[in-house]
Amino acid sequence: MRIILLGAPGSGKGTQANYLVKDFSIPHISTGDILREAAKNGTALGLKATTYMERGALVPDDLMLDLVRERLAQPDAQGGFLLDGFPRTVAQADGLDRILVGQGTKLDRVISLDVAAPELIKRLTARWSCPACGAIFNLISQPPKLVGICDACGTALEQRPDDRHETVENRLKVYESQTAPLRQYYDAKKVLLAVEGNQAPEQVYRSLKEKLPA
Repeated sequence: MRIILLGAPGSGKGTQANYLVKDFSIPHISTGDILREAAKNGTALGLKATTYMERGALVPDDLMLDLVRERLAQPDAQGGFLLDGFPRTVAQADGLDRILVGQGTKLDRVISLDVAAPELIKRLTARWSCPACGAIFNLISQPPKLVGICDACGTALEQRPDDRHETVENRLKVYESQTAPLRQYYDAKKVLLAVEGNQAPEQVYRSLKEKLPA
């Protein structure tokens, strides 16, 4: 099974990725993993990518595609893979199509976990942390025993800047602007699978798996 997984922050993408890679015995390949592995192995492509990463610049599409091609050619990806965080643009999606054609394969499905923005905001702003001991709480799934107080050390909890309402809204707007063209691209190719993500994780996966090709 060759799958791309799309999902906004807070959509539960990580949980569904874990289910998929375990169920289908395929590697979970993220952009970050590709870059870290290439840099660690000291390959020519990895060294080239490191020069961009060290100065905080985006790795160019052509180099990122070469890294993806190299990763998908490895033995563990021959029976399938789950791509997470790539492609991010239609240009990258076109490049990935060319890579797969060159390897004599094709995508089976592009799964989009769809969760309404108000629910995503509710999930993402529920995280609070302790500035003293680092403990993390979730007001929905793992609330502290006393409101606003760390269970471990009694310090007042704080919300990280990334988890504040206005920041979360902006992150979701950026994600939507980037991925909407990708959804259209893969829908036109008849491989897009939209799954309602506002359910319990187990139910999301049941719905998802029922729609995958046998």
